[in-house]
Amino acid sequence: MPYLALSVIGLIIIYSTTSATLVQVGANPFKSVLNQTIFWFLSLIAITFIYRLKLDFLKKPGVVTTAIWIEIAMLLYSRFFTKTVNGAHGWIDVLGLITFQPAEYLKVLIIWYLALTFSRRQEEVEIYDYQSLMRGTLFPRKIQDWRFYSGLMIFLVAFQPDLGNATIIILTAIIMFSVSGIGFRWFSGLLTLIISGSTLLLGFISLVGVRTVAKVPVFGYVAKRFSAFFNPFEDVQGAGHQLANSYYAMSNGGWFGRGLGNSIEKRGYLPESQTDFVFSIVIEELGYMGAALILALVFFLILRIFLVGIKAKDPFNSMVALGVGGMMLVQVFVNIGGISGLIPSTGVTFPFLSLGGNSLLVLSVAIAFVLNIDANEKREVIYRELEDTLL
Repeated sequence: MPYLALSVIGLIIIYSTTSATLVQVGANPFKSVLNQTIFWFLSLIAITFIYRLKLDFLKKPGVVTTAIWIEIAMLLYSRFFTKTVNGAHGWIDVLGLITFQPAEYLKVLIIWYLALTFSRRQEEVEIYDYQSLMRGTLFPRKIQDWRFYSGLMIFLVAFQPDLGNATIIILTAIIMFSVSGIGFRWFSGLLTLIISGSTLLLGFISLVGVRTVAKVPVFGYVAKRFSAFFNPFEDVQGAGHQLANSYYAMSNGGWFGRGLGNSIEKRGYLPESQTDFVFSIVIEELGYMGAALILALVFFLILRIFLVGIKAKDPFNSMVALGVGGMMLVQVFVNIGGISGLIPSTGVTFPFLSLGGNSLLVLSVAIAFVLNIDANEKREVIYRELEDTLL
């Protein structure tokens, strides 16, 4: 139910954020929402298909190995044989009919891959803790050597360069490592390391200046976003344009908003208002109260997913559900943190509300995994009860 509600709300928000701009250029005002609706129907088909799959099929190493090699091939193709979009590669155009972004699908694949790898080492984890997960050589031959293959795929995403999705995938991998059965102290240590490292990095950039750090070749792509993070109003027409207008949008909304469809900022003032900064427009039109209700619905869905993972008896099932919930939570945090200036903007979409068929399809596939797992766990409980009754 939360999934269906958020999907419908997302279609309404997408129409609201795109129709005015499409009318200005003489296009069909329903164009974007119709494209998103097509992806939603594809998502429902994918959910039905994955829900009916047997979990034993998903636990076969050969299946996930094939998926990994396909993903690596697509990432390489998208990096070297596609056109640049918004300063980065990563979009594959299929016959001019549909485009897809391999980096988006890695979010689910990394959860599936690490859950399968870690669940097969549970006996060793109980004895050797985290050390059992760190086996492997620098250039391994076996696909089970997760550090190499995960690192390779994340590197290819960052090399697009797509640092937003790379960040989410890295944090998702850390979550998977933390819920693999290792001691809680390692999770605390990783969390402390991430917070400390991020604080030191931002402090260093603030000290030496963004212009100095921007001379580093790879960093030049994100230099403007760090500049906007420190002071968006210093260059309102340049680096700080998006974040400054995001502030204006949220300020315009107040507690109860200007009304659905009445946003000012979406009319050309706030770039990417239908994708990265869609939640700023939600606040402007529905106010903080309306935005809070949508957030509550998103968090309710994430909580339900976490509960499936917590209750699951099978390690693979538990890790997949916890990974999906963690991935969604990270994406929400990174998006809201970016539009509010709490963290540098990374170009990450907001789940369900942002325009983007690939994002919706990936979220749907992830939720389909959880639905399958939940049904499987319930069947196992019924079988155990029947066995106890017969005995």
